[in-house]
Amino acid sequence: VQLQASGGGSVQAGGSLTLSCAASGINFGISTMGWYRQAPGKQRELVASITSSGDPIYADSVEGRFTVSRDNTRRRLYLQTHSLQPDDTAVYYCHTTRQGRPYWGQGTQVTVSS
Repeated sequence: VQLQASGGGSVQAGGSLTLSCAASGINFGISTMGWYRQAPGKQRELVASITSSGDPIYADSVEGRFTVSRDNTRRRLYLQTHSLQPDDTAVYYCHTTRQGRPYWGQGTQVTVSS
């Protein structure tokens, strides 16, 4: 299983970024996919997830600002982020499970300056 995240960067508060995750080695169309993030000194936390049928779940902290989506044909997961705040600064990881085992991508850094 390989999860390759990209799209991170440095933006000012109020800015936007779109993260992308390319997946291989899994049956993408039937897999629940998720985005997690980890800020320095903090635990990794769920940002958003999306089921195989496209039903999303969001953390309260990003509800209304982030949108998770997927393209099953291209085997890609996306996270559109808007109204970014300094508290959103973190490494963002793509996540899935296969046969009960969790898999993580290498992460992409998002830095938001005030």
